[in-house]
Amino acid sequence: MSNKKVYTAGKRKTAVAKAMTSEGTGKISFNGRDYKSLQMFDKLKIEEPVRIAEKILGKINFDSRIKVIGGGEKGQIEAARLALARGILALTESKELEKAYLAYDRNLLVADVRRKETYKPGDSKARSKRQSSKR
Repeated sequence: MSNKKVYTAGKRKTAVAKAMTSEGTGKISFNGRDYKSLQMFDKLKIEEPVRIAEKILGKINFDSRIKVIGGGEKGQIEAARLALARGILALTESKELEKAYLAYDRNLLVADVRRKETYKPGDSKARSKRQSSKR
């Protein structure tokens, strides 16, 4: 690997994450700041693909800059996690790592396509209708 850069994307609901992963020292930035400054569970969620890669490949040697737009807080974290895992996989090109990601959580490599169901005409909700009594 000779200073290879990989651009990957991840989506979750309306959040879109774009990650630039390259060789480096292991720095991961999320929207311009270090991911370690996030809340604990968000930090752990972003760390998951990195920890799995460390377990399979040993020492990790890449940097990743993730920029996320749209969506809510948790949707952005999920999108960033997907983009990061795809970036690591594209950089290492390891089949063993791909199998480990899929065994741990399929959403590390495959986007979750579920979306909010639209409201129906003449109603305030997507599904169940209001009850009416004809008495």
